[in-house]
Amino acid sequence: MKKLIITMVTVFFMVTLAQAQKFAYVDTEYILDNIPEFTEAQAQLDEISSVWQKEIDTKFTEVDKMYKDYQVQSVLLPDDMKKKKEQEIVDKEKEAKNLQRTRFGKDGDLFKKRQELVKPIQEKIYNAIQEIATNSNYAIIFDKGGSLTMMYANPKYDISDEVLDNLGASLSGRKAKVKTPTGSGATGGTAPAKTGGTKAGGTSGSESSGTPVTKPIKK
Repeated sequence: MKKLIITMVTVFFMVTLAQAQKFAYVDTEYILDNIPEFTEAQAQLDEISSVWQKEIDTKFTEVDKMYKDYQVQSVLLPDDMKKKKEQEIVDKEKEAKNLQRTRFGKDGDLFKKRQELVKPIQEKIYNAIQEIATNSNYAIIFDKGGSLTMMYANPKYDISDEVLDNLGASLSGRKAKVKTPTGSGATGGTAPAKTGGTKAGGTSGSESSGTPVTKPIKK
């Protein structure tokens, strides 16, 4: 009987404690869309990516021209000159691919630039959320756009606008929230995912843009 009473008291205490906890959620995509610094960072990344992509495309165009010239000249060239021309084409193409990897590869220049521009914004958002959580005594704050599936989200627990207020974002020019489903399987990207996967140049992977011109050289 004593054990039963202790168990009941423990369960009651845990239920009471759980009910006393305050929960909220934020929509990081909505927050980021309403921070001018993030929009500026995206535009800067797009511009940098475009410049670098043109640089890479020029390299591959040069490789293509060298190969076409070689095809025309090869019938008149001695074997030693053919080998020399072939090696020059191979080296030029390798140079183009290396540049592509350096600019857009994993941990490449674009990734580093994105970290440089976006990480401070992420830290500001995190600090704002932490401050609101402390002041309002929230136990947990979820991210609506995070990897955690939200089966249902009541808008009254959405503190995204409080975060923007904390960051000093303009209320009048605030963009509308993106309506995303909150049913099962509705998962999005967290703040780092959005910023990490910036729109810049469409080449955030290991080697995406620029068309390699590798072709067999007929001897």
